[in-house]
Amino acid sequence: MTTDTSATDVALAAPAFRARWAGAVLRTARPRQWPKNLLVFAAPLAGATLGRRDGLVYAMVAAAAFGFASIAVYFVNDVVDAERDRRHPRKRHRPVASGELPKQHAIVLGAACAVAGLAAGLLISEPLLIATVAAYLALSFLYSAKLKQIPVIELLFVASGFLLRVLGGAAATHVPPSGWFLLVCSLGALGVALAKRYSELTSLGAEAVAHRPVMRWYRPAALRLGQIAVGAGMIVAYLAWAASEHPAGMGGARFWHLASALPLAVALVRFGYLTGRRTSAPVEDLLTRDGPMLACEACWLALFVAGL
Repeated sequence: MTTDTSATDVALAAPAFRARWAGAVLRTARPRQWPKNLLVFAAPLAGATLGRRDGLVYAMVAAAAFGFASIAVYFVNDVVDAERDRRHPRKRHRPVASGELPKQHAIVLGAACAVAGLAAGLLISEPLLIATVAAYLALSFLYSAKLKQIPVIELLFVASGFLLRVLGGAAATHVPPSGWFLLVCSLGALGVALAKRYSELTSLGAEAVAHRPVMRWYRPAALRLGQIAVGAGMIVAYLAWAASEHPAGMGGARFWHLASALPLAVALVRFGYLTGRRTSAPVEDLLTRDGPMLACEACWLALFVAGL
């Protein structure tokens, strides 16, 4: 009787364990971060063309490639940062840090996702996509191992992840991005990175150094000034892009794209205000869950599309 009861308990516990494990894997994969991979559509959207034939399909493959690659980075990063995450008020609940997902499982899943990301480039026979995904993985792992300890340099490497997504989408669709457009993307990514560090420093205080040692080199005022300067530079670069993309004979398109700089500037001001408050909420939530911010983004998108 005892043996039968034990066997029944094991049989009932197995599905529950698998469900908890699957939930831990999904949370570690960070579904809320997946929209970042839509940046692969930036170059085709800015160029008002999907480039090659079936360009939409190629762009979707690029999005999937960076999706798998970014998930691989999340798994590996959570293993590397597990000890520090346990001392963080929010990150201590991450599955690897809390023990819900064994480190060995995270490493195996990360490796599999990295291979899947690189294989996507092979699937469409696009060497440049493979190169950008490989560069993203290499820089991300290098960042986790060493570069995140170097002030300023680590900010540039965080921003490079966004830019490589843009370049990957351009490579997959054969849409060459303009220099001004790449500068806009680069400054936007750097602005987000600065906002992340400022938010961490102001919300965690002295504990920020324990969680991220490089924070000892940063000061809130300097990060804030850098965020303002980068935002201003982004607007200037955006106006330069809008003016250079459309020849004199395309006054209507140029007007709408120049006009779209206004809601973009308002969105940056709103973003600066939100990140200026002491909050432990992820910076990404400020971009996707704030009503006025979403209104600015919708207005920008409408004017941008009108200019296509």
